[in-house]
Amino acid sequence: MGPLTPAGIERAARAQLPAEIWDFIEGGSEAERTLAGNREMFARYALRPRTLVDVSGCSTAVTLLGSELRLPVGIAPMAYHRLVDPDGETATARAAGRAGALLVAGIFASRSLEAIAAAATGPLWLQLYWLRRRDVLAALVERAEAAGFTALMLTVDAPRIGRRLRDLRNGFAVPPQIRAVNLDPELMAATHRADAGSSGIADHAREQFDPTLRWSDLAWLRERTRLPLVLKGILTAEDARLAAEHGVDAVVVSNHGGRQLDGALPALAALPEVVAALPPELPVLLDGGVRTGTDIAVALALGARAVLVGRPVLWGLATGGADGVARVLGLLREEFEHTLALLGRPTPADLDSTALAPWPTA
Repeated sequence: MGPLTPAGIERAARAQLPAEIWDFIEGGSEAERTLAGNREMFARYALRPRTLVDVSGCSTAVTLLGSELRLPVGIAPMAYHRLVDPDGETATARAAGRAGALLVAGIFASRSLEAIAAAATGPLWLQLYWLRRRDVLAALVERAEAAGFTALMLTVDAPRIGRRLRDLRNGFAVPPQIRAVNLDPELMAATHRADAGSSGIADHAREQFDPTLRWSDLAWLRERTRLPLVLKGILTAEDARLAAEHGVDAVVVSNHGGRQLDGALPALAALPEVVAALPPELPVLLDGGVRTGTDIAVALALGARAVLVGRPVLWGLATGGADGVARVLGLLREEFEHTLALLGRPTPADLDSTALAPWPTA
C-alpha cells in the first residue's frame, strides 16, 4: 500500500532527495514565520456540516477562465522540476492532464514550453517574472501563445528574492546539468554559481529581475498578447482593487509560499479581504499551505475559485514521476470529494462562509 495522504509522500521524498535540494524546495525566508503561518491558518477554522442533503453525486468540477477543471486545483509555478525527476515538467504536465487539473509552468522550467504543451492534455498557463530584458519577455509570450498556453500569470511579489537562509547556508546553485531551457544560457549564468553564504538564485534575481515594475507597465504586456492576465502575489484589498482597475482577469492570493517577505500575512488570512474587494466575476485563487482536500474546501468557502498546490507536487514527482504527481492530485480529489459529502455541500458552488466557524478555543 502506498501513502494514504500527501504527508506520507512528503516523508518519502525527504528520505530520498539530497539535503540541499530538499532545502531549496521546502525552505522559506528569514525565520520562516510566514511559511509556518500558511499551514497554521487552516487549523483556525472548524467545519459546519449540514445533514439530510443528497450527496449521492458529489462533483468536484469548476470552471476557471473558460476552462473546465475536474477539481479546483492548479499546480503552482515552480522552477526546475528536473531537480527531482529526469522528465521534469513534461511528467508533471501528463499527470495534471490525467487529473483534470491546471498546470502553471514556470518561466524557469527545465523543459521547453513546446515540450510541456505537447505533454499537456489539460489547461496550461505560463508564469512570468518581470525581467529587465523586455524583449525576452515578449519572445516568451509569443512562444507560449503559439504553443497553446491559455493564460499568463505574472508574479508581482518578487522585485528581489527573499532572504532564504537555507539556500545561503548551503551555498545553493542550480546544478549545471539542470537548466532553464526557455531562456538564453547567458541570462541564467548566475543561477549556476554560488559560494558559501550566497545563493545562485538570489544573485540571478538581482541581475535579471526588474525592481522598477509598476502598475502602468501592465499595459505593455497587454499590448503583446490576447491571453488572459493573472497576477500572483496579491495580499491586500488595496492591490486587489488596483488589479481590477487595470483589467486583470484573475488574481492569486499568495505570499510566494513563505519564500519572500517573512512576516507577511498567511495567504488564507488575506483571502477574505481580497475577495471582498473584487467584483464577484473576477476569479480569486489561493496559493499557500494547501495540503489536504479539507484545505481546499476551506479556501473555497472563503471565496477562492480554486487553489494552487506547489511543494506536494514536487514530493510526488520525486517519488514516482508522473504517477507520483497523479497520486498527489488523486488523493486531494478524493479528500475534497469526501469533505463535500460529509459537509452536505455536494458541489464547490455550495461552499460559502456558512460552512465555516472559528475553531473553538478554551
